[in-house]
Amino acid sequence: MGDTFDPDLIHSIFKLIWKRTSARDEDTPLIDVEADGGTSKKSRPTSANAGALKISCELLRLFVTEAVQRAAIIAEAEGTEKIEPTHLERILPQLLLDF
Repeated sequence: MGDTFDPDLIHSIFKLIWKRTSARDEDTPLIDVEADGGTSKKSRPTSANAGALKISCELLRLFVTEAVQRAAIIAEAEGTEKIEPTHLERILPQLLLDF
């Protein structure tokens, strides 16, 4: 499993998404339905441990590899060697269902 995404890169992407989601959620009023007065969603930090990052990197690697292979099959069937965005658009719905 040497050829995979850099865990630091994936962690940075995750943090960026969590930050954006958190900022968007702050604009939306939060209704706390927890009766016991536990930790609200706003005060819980979001993080990923090393194992979760490693698995996420592998899942992303598999997803991207499968997408490229499927798009290459479509491109080859059309008689071209170059994968175009339209090839990815055509395989995306089934790929998302498969994953």
